[in-house]
Amino acid sequence: MATILVVEDTLTEAEIITGTLRKAGFTALAAGSSEEARTKIGQQKPDAIVLDVVLPGISGFEFCRELKDDPATAAIPVVLCTTKNTEMDRFWGLKQGAASFVAKPINEAELLKAVKSVI
Repeated sequence: MATILVVEDTLTEAEIITGTLRKAGFTALAAGSSEEARTKIGQQKPDAIVLDVVLPGISGFEFCRELKDDPATAAIPVVLCTTKNTEMDRFWGLKQGAASFVAKPINEAELLKAVKSVI
């Protein structure tokens, strides 16, 4: 099954998301920041990334844009997962290259549907 990198700085949220993905049969890796995610991507390229927007250091929006601008990571689909759930946030996230957008608090079925749709 596919490997999903979850970039989430809140431990509880990270555990909920990775647990949901693992129950569905995915291999789920976790990173607490964009910088940690870069390292993990360098070690093992994931099949998709579930990315929080509010992160320490650079934001998920910025990190998504960096991933899409880099030929080595441009093809990895990104699912933004955030409490920032206005139409403008969705528009901006998709404009940065995200393939999908899921609002927090997490609805497990919605998360799985979004991840499966991008793989």
